[in-house]
Amino acid sequence: MGSPKHKSPKYFVNFLLTAAAQESKWRGVRVGEHAVSIMVVFIHPRIFDNEFDLILLFMATPINAISTKCREKSFQSFDAKVVNNQPSNIPSEYVWSDEDKPSTDIKELQVPILDISSFLSGQDDHVATSQAFRLVSEAAKLHGFFLVTNHGVQEGILARAYKCMGTFFDLPASEKQKAKRKWGEISGYADSFYSELPWKETLTFRFSAEEKLRSGTETVKDYVSKTMGDGNEEFGTVFHEYSEAMNTLSLNIIEFLGMSLGIERRYMREFYRDNDSILRLNYYPPCKQPNHTLGTGPHTDPTSLTILYQDHVGGLQVFVENQWRSIAPKPQSFVVNIGDTFMALTNGIYRSCLHRAVVNKERERKSLAFFLCPQMDKVVKPPKELLEVSGQRLYPNFTWSMFLEFTQKHYRSDKNTLQKFSDWLRSKEVIDNKLAGQS
Repeated sequence: MGSPKHKSPKYFVNFLLTAAAQESKWRGVRVGEHAVSIMVVFIHPRIFDNEFDLILLFMATPINAISTKCREKSFQSFDAKVVNNQPSNIPSEYVWSDEDKPSTDIKELQVPILDISSFLSGQDDHVATSQAFRLVSEAAKLHGFFLVTNHGVQEGILARAYKCMGTFFDLPASEKQKAKRKWGEISGYADSFYSELPWKETLTFRFSAEEKLRSGTETVKDYVSKTMGDGNEEFGTVFHEYSEAMNTLSLNIIEFLGMSLGIERRYMREFYRDNDSILRLNYYPPCKQPNHTLGTGPHTDPTSLTILYQDHVGGLQVFVENQWRSIAPKPQSFVVNIGDTFMALTNGIYRSCLHRAVVNKERERKSLAFFLCPQMDKVVKPPKELLEVSGQRLYPNFTWSMFLEFTQKHYRSDKNTLQKFSDWLRSKEVIDNKLAGQS
């Protein structure tokens, strides 16, 4: 195929519309929302050497160029009670493809159970610790999931957080909408998403480690007070308390994971000490056709480490060795999984894994997920000890703020998020270099 700079304008339009159709699924937007990409090509047609460069430009074009009007049309409000009371089937917007629809024949995934009581106390049993390192390392290299028990988080903190979560999601829609999340932001309430639509509601907070609060960073309590008004002080206090407990636990776990990789004990703790993390409350209402929809679609977490507290209902499923497997709730334990950022930090040694949440016909399900993330401007690159083991670098350097922006404004998280982000970074570098050469 000849060079695009010798092609007609009609060729460019057809070429990029085809690319838009191919990319629309992983971007989570409609083809019509890619028109800005076509205009960019005609501004700088002279810099491209082949069709691959055109695709790179398309991938690098920010979705936040989409008009607000288009974005608003992509969202729909969610009221499970209204939908379930309708005589017909659930709306087509909530029906997932046959490929993604949940199966009723799902076997349980046996994951390691990590008792960290001796690790926390500093009285390590060398034999037991070595065995724990081995089990967690094996799981982290295969699917990245394990359970943590005897974690040191007080039962009262868990009970208060779970109770307040239920109180919030039971509020009238008008009250929940006071905390409505704005497009491209992290914090806030969400009951509407891009299609295919998940069967859930969420409330999300940003959390900054205590060391950063002296600089005036907004706390969870501040956010609740600002968005939901007076009368919600207890709510803000409870979830700030829960976030602090999760921050402490996550630093202990990340230190343990670092040691299991054979690197210096304090390295990972120091890397994540001044973190910019996320707390998300998930509510999955009952659904009259649970085999047609999903609470959360298949994805990997772009963050570093996820600590999930789930109730007794269950619904978490992990894609391992080409099949979906469930992780059953276990009292007084947390489910922990590796995210894409930590996968990049370990140069792919420890893996993030595709997972999803299914819903229940009779019972609601609630969970709290704490996502450990680095400081916004911290450069994510593997320590030299891991490069000596794993060899060639798999991912370019990046900061959490760059990855976060990519997932908030450019790409809907799925099984390819980290690779697409890496390709996006490299494509931006290629295009920036070409543009600089033409100036």
